[in-house]
Amino acid sequence: MKKEYLISILGEQTLDGEKDKIEVITSGNFIKKKDHYYIGYKEYDDDNPSLFFNNLIKVEDNMVTISRKGPMRSTLLLEHGRRHQCVYQTVAGDMVIGVFTKTLNNNLSERGGSLEVSYTLDFNTDLVSENRFYITVQETPVQ
Repeated sequence: MKKEYLISILGEQTLDGEKDKIEVITSGNFIKKKDHYYIGYKEYDDDNPSLFFNNLIKVEDNMVTISRKGPMRSTLLLEHGRRHQCVYQTVAGDMVIGVFTKTLNNNLSERGGSLEVSYTLDFNTDLVSENRFYITVQETPVQ
């Protein structure tokens, strides 16, 4: 039987000294395959609820891959202590951004848990923003 999970995401971004926070609480999927954890959920557009993104977060030992599919696609590679270049689709077109992962704390187990990542985004090696997200995954109680 497929289980439902409650996924809570707290994201913080610092851009030009201004902090912004966003919190998303949704239901989704959580599975372990081999040595990897997968967190999957849909993110709906507030302005147009018929539009949504399918988000898939793959968690390995020291790497997190976030894939977002929908009207625009993106993939972020977050590997502790390393910088990766990632393609990010926007309404203005594709951008290549640098992503440097400062911390990655993986406390996931087969029943859920938490994941915390902090990273910077840069464009042409110029710092754009500092970012952090904290995800908790909890099994939804059976009714």
